[in-house]
Amino acid sequence: MFLYRVMPKKKPKSEGPSTAGDRLNIRIDLAGGLRIGPGKIAVLEEIGRSGSISAAGRALRMSYRRTWELVEDLNKGLGAPVVETAAGGSGGGGTVLTPAGKAIIERYRAIEMDTAVAARKHLLALNRFRTVK
Repeated sequence: MFLYRVMPKKKPKSEGPSTAGDRLNIRIDLAGGLRIGPGKIAVLEEIGRSGSISAAGRALRMSYRRTWELVEDLNKGLGAPVVETAAGGSGGGGTVLTPAGKAIIERYRAIEMDTAVAARKHLLALNRFRTVK
């Protein structure tokens, strides 16, 4: 059976066999050297949900520094910012996705879905080789 799974909001502590299924992990290596994969997409999606780089890092169990490095890698690789930040303070700051950031998520998820559909018959064929316990 083929199950298409979207990257979870938070990494589960352990994943039992009852939730395990076939899945594809897509990493896109663009000609200019930029790599876009599940980690960067999860960061962008979490920033979009939380409105904060630090909150996104906490939700994904990564340091603020690592979260910011992933955002900066996207900014440099694309030549356009993927987030806009407002300075903190008494009124609080915040971070929002730019149109480029939203487009990256949308295109990545579209590639992921198209690939999952295309791979389904091949994954089913591979599963025929598995030994049933």
